[in-house]
Amino acid sequence: MTTATAFQNSATSTSATRSTATETTASDVGLLALRVGFGGLLAVHGAQKLFGWFGGYGLQATQDGFEAMGYNPGVLFGTLAGVSELVGGLLLLLGLFTPLAAAIALGTMVNALNATWSGGFVAWEMAALFGIASVALAFTGPGRFSLDAGKPWQRQGLVWAGAAVALAVGAGVLTLILKWVL
Repeated sequence: MTTATAFQNSATSTSATRSTATETTASDVGLLALRVGFGGLLAVHGAQKLFGWFGGYGLQATQDGFEAMGYNPGVLFGTLAGVSELVGGLLLLLGLFTPLAAAIALGTMVNALNATWSGGFVAWEMAALFGIASVALAFTGPGRFSLDAGKPWQRQGLVWAGAAVALAVGAGVLTLILKWVL
């Protein structure tokens, strides 16, 4: 191998390494923005339901609303929805227990889609968007800028993402079955 060829191979290798490191950082920043934005919005929805914060109606109105939608008892289902949105949102925002947090958010959105479907696209688009963000985070993981990163409990990859989605769909469907049975 000539000196010129060795130098060229070395430059290509260094360039590829630098490019990969930059892309990883950009991806991590993108995941941070997604987690903080989506997790924060979901947590706000939960706080609206539970505490009436951010212009929400509060727990009693949420429970009454769930009763009116056929989720009986509304005390159980309304509280469960608010707690799920608040806890799932905060966990996603922090990047903590991310597959579980994504499952909590997605399971809640399965029911939100069911509750809003008859209102047309304008009624269910937010639940669909939140569900899509949940699935994306289940599969990508939280990124480097998270409380999960590098910790012994960090879980990500296809198996964990698949389990999170299966758990979410199972919990969402179980909740719908309970809605129809109770």
